[in-house]
Amino acid sequence: MAQQVYTLLVQVGRKPGDGLPKGATGAALICYASGKDQAEAVRETVAVLKQADLAPLEVQGYGTLDERLAGGDEIPGEERALMARALEENAVIVAQMEPFFDDPTGDSR
Repeated sequence: MAQQVYTLLVQVGRKPGDGLPKGATGAALICYASGKDQAEAVRETVAVLKQADLAPLEVQGYGTLDERLAGGDEIPGEERALMARALEENAVIVAQMEPFFDDPTGDSR
């Protein structure tokens, strides 16, 4: 089976040396990962993130480019370029990282 690129949302917790901002409780990462199937892409992504001293907690898959397009997603050129790079390099690319912070007021709205 040919390699494909999968879009993954990974939640990470805190770990010493993780490079997340001070006060962050974790982060969400959008990753593009190549694999023969989504399970392989997830395994590779978790392994790469652990090597980068991050602590993956949960991974949610959003499918391949074709699956996302069939689902009605609009995918801009820069996102498609990162997907192409992940496929070409047989790599995991972290496209976006959004740190989580606890609300100091305790307001959970």
